[in-house]
Amino acid sequence: MSPRTLLRAVMAVSAVTLLAACNASAKDPAAQNAAGPALVLITPSPVGVNDFLKLAVQGIEDSAKKHNGTQKVYQSTDPASIQQNLAAAVREKPAVIVAVGFNFADAIAAEAERNPEQKFLFVDSCTTKPFPNVTCAVFREHEGSYLAGAEAGLLSKSGKVGAVVVLDTPQFRRYSIPFGQGAEKAKPGTTLAPLFIGGANPFNDPARAKALATTLAGQGVDHVMGAASAAGNLGVFEAAKQGKFFAFGVDANQCPASPGQVVDNVIKRTNVVVGDGVEAILGGKTGETKSYGVKEKGISLTGLEPDAATSQCVVASRPDVLAKVGELRDQIISGAIVVDDPAKS
Repeated sequence: MSPRTLLRAVMAVSAVTLLAACNASAKDPAAQNAAGPALVLITPSPVGVNDFLKLAVQGIEDSAKKHNGTQKVYQSTDPASIQQNLAAAVREKPAVIVAVGFNFADAIAAEAERNPEQKFLFVDSCTTKPFPNVTCAVFREHEGSYLAGAEAGLLSKSGKVGAVVVLDTPQFRRYSIPFGQGAEKAKPGTTLAPLFIGGANPFNDPARAKALATTLAGQGVDHVMGAASAAGNLGVFEAAKQGKFFAFGVDANQCPASPGQVVDNVIKRTNVVVGDGVEAILGGKTGETKSYGVKEKGISLTGLEPDAATSQCVVASRPDVLAKVGELRDQIISGAIVVDDPAKS
């Protein structure tokens, strides 16, 4: 092999290695022919089977297609790779950088301050300090939790519902407190028992999530909201199957993970939020924070979706329950019911 050929080979390997290190993947084969804006999505963890992140990918793909642009996805694996991927994205100077998850708060704040011309869309959280180049899109999860709680109240035989939640913080209490309020609204006298995972690894501790759910079942709880992350909810579902009680999922349809045990899910439509946010930024509206709840169709329940019949959710076979919960949803949309946000109390 000649020195020139060897040099080309080394350069090619280096380029591939760099791409792999950043976990980036350009998913648009027509990118070279696109004349529109470049869009970059950064996830806090590998997309894999995470439906919440898969919806974010769908959102960035749809936005790129709509505007005849290009899109790239950087999949992070830990806090260090989050910062590395964000820095790499900034160097590319795309029209919009989309980051999903509260994990990005500090890194986005730092990059936004250093790069005032770069536009960011921060999904599912916001920076503590506002920046004119950071647009935030947050969810009103408490509205979905309230509706799920109403289902639990209507279905519960013991009059006791519970929640297994990753952390005892205002943000994550949006999954526990409103769940109990919705249950009590649907069936007065229903009580809530919340437990929190905590510890060194609350987002990836299915064993502790399972143990906490089993503890709740031992107290007579027969419906448990599982807001224990994708991994933790598997522990909750396993406990539900063994203990013959029912569980609820979050972010996407988790009913297929444990058919017959998962009643419903609080869905966060990341694709809707990403598409809406990118559209606003490209249209010149930046630096705003938009909240998405049931009215904006950013939050919903699987059971209230058009394809509920094929969802494998327990509630799909209870049209009477869905009719009552649908009425509560409509009251939230009209403003007749205002679900208090535990993160602001």
